[in-house]
Amino acid sequence: MARRFRGESHHKVDAKGRVSVPAPFRRVLEAGDPDWTRGLRPQFVIHYGGESQKFLEVYTMEAIDEVDRKIAALPRGSTRRRILEDLFQGQSLPSEVDRDGRLILPQKLRDKLELEDEALFIGSGDTFKIWKPETYETVGRARIAAFLAEQPEDFDVLSLLDSPEGG
Repeated sequence: MARRFRGESHHKVDAKGRVSVPAPFRRVLEAGDPDWTRGLRPQFVIHYGGESQKFLEVYTMEAIDEVDRKIAALPRGSTRRRILEDLFQGQSLPSEVDRDGRLILPQKLRDKLELEDEALFIGSGDTFKIWKPETYETVGRARIAAFLAEQPEDFDVLSLLDSPEGG
């Protein structure tokens, strides 16, 4: 059974951009790194995306390998492949958990999110997202609330699993 990122938590970001990775998330990063063994630091990839992306998305090595395989399967030189290479592979950063269980967010990424002293980690299955807490409240939670407001009163969120595109 594959491990998944679940839950959310707030963590302090220091002046150097170091932020503790939640312990359960570190276990998933370890399990998702085929080269990891006890004593090594788990590797991962931070995808920061274009200007409109208001969060960072952290991929395990297994998850990023799956994405890379799908991109590589597209015809070389095709518009779709080039766009994905530029917007996805070009806008990501390989990284690792440090010996103290933290990740380091470079200034460029902190500036992109306007991240100052606190980060919100939210599990998303085989990835997790890092948000500025205030941005998540106004963008992330608002998107969910708007969607739910359009649903009938007895709406069961699990019904989204029944449609091939997730609703």
